[in-house]
Amino acid sequence: MIAVLGECVADAFAERRAGELTLRVLPGGGPANTAAALARLGTPARFLGRISGDVFGELFRERLAGVDLTYAVEAREPSTLAVAGLDDAGKARYGFHAEGTADWQWTGAELAGPVLDGVRCLHTGSLALVRPPGRDVVEAFAAAAARRVTVSVDPNVRPSLATREAYAVERWCAFADILRLSDDDLAFLRPGEPVERVCDEWHAAGARLVVVTRGPAGALVSLGGARTEVPAPQVDVVDTVGAGDAFTAGLLHWLDGRGLLGGRLDGLDPATAREAAAFAAKVAALACTVRGADLPRDAGAVAGR
Repeated sequence: MIAVLGECVADAFAERRAGELTLRVLPGGGPANTAAALARLGTPARFLGRISGDVFGELFRERLAGVDLTYAVEAREPSTLAVAGLDDAGKARYGFHAEGTADWQWTGAELAGPVLDGVRCLHTGSLALVRPPGRDVVEAFAAAAARRVTVSVDPNVRPSLATREAYAVERWCAFADILRLSDDDLAFLRPGEPVERVCDEWHAAGARLVVVTRGPAGALVSLGGARTEVPAPQVDVVDTVGAGDAFTAGLLHWLDGRGLLGGRLDGLDPATAREAAAFAAKVAALACTVRGADLPRDAGAVAGR
């Protein structure tokens, strides 16, 4: 099983008409998207999240059907709301309503006990690693988990909610075996710096596998400094919401299916890492063919072709 720790966010897509604004709400949040995608691909997934009891929380639980919610927290605080607008390429720009919401209120007691029993990999990141007051609890939990499972981190940068300094990627690399981020994330975190140099610094800090996704340009794969690229499949794009989360799910699903998760990725070589990323790119492309952060119902079969 793969455990995913982080937030679930209500993604409200705005449609403007004369004199009114209509919001169409879909379940989102990077970690929740990844957990749902793993389940859709056929990999057992456990979601460690704080799910509100409000109407959005009901929507999240419906979306996470098939995901183990045994250790999800039933939170009293409201859900986080993100209002998104899409540009002509289907790319979202978000405005967040996130103060005092459920996703950031983690306590050590909520992540204690058998939450990682039966787990080979922990995936986390996104806003849960940078939003107070719970960020220190989440980081400490991930660092401790690295002693027993593979750890994957996705910064999933949101500049409107956290400063550049809040994204302590170099520190996270001390416990992260896998680091997946987008080229937009990289441009925000390390503006103007060559991607190869940044990857090497993150390898030196501890991350074994670094993958930088580049939208229609594919992805750069760096395994301990050995680099290769994979192309992005051509699809009819509805929107790109959740494509990065789907990529992460595809990557972890593929590695898990080959028995490569559970340790420090010692059995992974550059050619195999490229195969994993190529599969992940196919999964990400599938996410672009549907509205919102979702995958087609037959995603496992389609991606496996």
